[in-house]
Amino acid sequence: MSDCWLDGKLVSEDQAMVSVFDHGLLYGDGVFEGIRFYAYKAFRMDAHLKRLNHSARAIGLTIPYTLPELSTAINDVIQAFAEPDGYLRLVITRGKGSLGVDPRTCKRGTAFVIADRLSFVSPQVQKTGANLIIASTRRLPPDGLDPRIKSLNYLNHVLARMEANRAGADEAILLNAQGNVTEGTTDNIFIIKEQQLFTPPVTDGALKGITRDIILEVANEQGIPCYEKTLSPYDLYTADECFLTGTAVELIPVREIDARVLPLCCGPVFQRIQNAFRERIRRETEGIAS
Repeated sequence: MSDCWLDGKLVSEDQAMVSVFDHGLLYGDGVFEGIRFYAYKAFRMDAHLKRLNHSARAIGLTIPYTLPELSTAINDVIQAFAEPDGYLRLVITRGKGSLGVDPRTCKRGTAFVIADRLSFVSPQVQKTGANLIIASTRRLPPDGLDPRIKSLNYLNHVLARMEANRAGADEAILLNAQGNVTEGTTDNIFIIKEQQLFTPPVTDGALKGITRDIILEVANEQGIPCYEKTLSPYDLYTADECFLTGTAVELIPVREIDARVLPLCCGPVFQRIQNAFRERIRRETEGIAS
């Protein structure tokens, strides 16, 4: 069975080909979503498709399929995948065009959905906590590229990840031009201080993550005070607990940041949020009423 969908049909991996003249490849001109599925059911698919649509509209990109058609494509790939749980990447590019950045030469966008197994963090890191560094690479400023656009332009995140690799760290945190915390290379960040939860606002350069939104929801359900607040490296260093969130990584506890060991890793607040998050996944994927 195939685990790829390309422009309207399921194909095998070796048949899933995109033109070398596609502007998504040539110039990073496109948008994408990463979507988790559990027990053969996409998690929060409507939210992902809504964000995809907004990202495309923000860059003037016409999605060549309706959202219901993309929803069907996603479900087809899930059913064709070899395992009940996995990760999907839905990509819309500007499409094939002439050399040069002018998008008017691209007559129709390219769309594809691919599925893969999950190997984003090791079980050991999930259990004992991640080691973070603060990268020297800065997040693109909102007046250059709005962080709410989930585009194919990830080069600064790649460079930050390379810094983490060289330092032997599990992940890197990017600051904005003002030196405030934005996000990780592929995840949002939360800290806990005095039983209160804090995360950087989108206006500081953080992606408006789907999992981030769920954490804000479950924190409110659990009666945990939660705030979007500008954070500095000092706030990370002096936090009681810290964790990362993302569709691919779910929730990852943080053990240390720039060689500062946090007082609590997999602490009580994190565990409450993690348990509530897992229950939310179970409830939604099994169709259990709230």
